[in-house]
Amino acid sequence: MASPAFWEDNRRAQSLVQERSELTRIVGRWRELSTVAEELRLLWEMAVEEGDESVVPEIEDGLRRLRQSLEEFELKVILSGAHDRKNAIVSIHPGAGGTESQDWAQMLVRMYLRWAERAGFKAEVVDLLPGEEAGIKSATIEVSGEYAYGYLKGETGVHRLVRISPFDASRRRHTSFASVSVIPEVEDVEVVVRDEDLRIDVFRSSGPGGQGVNTADSAVRITHLSSGIVVQCQNERSQLRNRDTALRILRARLYQVYEKKQREELAELAGEKKEIAFGSQIRSYTFHPYQLIKDHRTGLEVGNVEAVMDGLIDPFIRAYLLSGKSA
Repeated sequence: MASPAFWEDNRRAQSLVQERSELTRIVGRWRELSTVAEELRLLWEMAVEEGDESVVPEIEDGLRRLRQSLEEFELKVILSGAHDRKNAIVSIHPGAGGTESQDWAQMLVRMYLRWAERAGFKAEVVDLLPGEEAGIKSATIEVSGEYAYGYLKGETGVHRLVRISPFDASRRRHTSFASVSVIPEVEDVEVVVRDEDLRIDVFRSSGPGGQGVNTADSAVRITHLSSGIVVQCQNERSQLRNRDTALRILRARLYQVYEKKQREELAELAGEKKEIAFGSQIRSYTFHPYQLIKDHRTGLEVGNVEAVMDGLIDPFIRAYLLSGKSA
């Protein structure tokens, strides 16, 4: 950074400054935790020498808080991917099965919104297409906050539900599927989108009806002509804001396609067999005949179904990240 030529390449310079800042933060936090651990060790040694048991609760409380801090720090160190610190765009689509799967997709939308609320992230449903009877046909959620993509990237895949159907008069057990896709929100400089490659359509926002229906053509659909990617946003009453949001999602999806193509080309050069990651079942949610949620990648099982569906998915996120299977 002290080199006179450092700022000649402004983009590279900014990247290095950011990297240095992140490394400085990690080292600084490690030193803080090391200091706390040393202070607890000294307190314990003094208590043993003097036979003073009155400080035992203080030491135990300090150790609990230190352990929690270390676990959080460990995850932040693991989240060192190129896009882990960025916002996340979560897309949810029901599988075959009509109303059953559409209802399951809506349950997943609520689960991720509740998780974001618990974790202190801002989550906004930027596009939602309701089902005919119940549930949704598709939904896109923008989750904003530091490390949003890093935490959520392991949720990509197929989620399977087994339950007694509330839509079946015979009370039979049904299996439903829904797919979840998580991509990072990329900066404008990472993906250049030319105006001539876009077809932009405006239409009236859809919804369940009532006073909340927007009577103006504020919803925006953008088609990227060369790739065929279509995104839409109808969350805001402002056409301009919906357009900006749709463009952010389009850039993220184009970047995802670019990265996937690069990985496939490298695999072909190396003579490797490509793994079909998307579409693989990653987690099963069993509501009947017993209650259990199992992650098939890590083997983690949780019996408190209600808590998980209320957004308590942190054990699954942590187990996936610690497994080393980065997405």
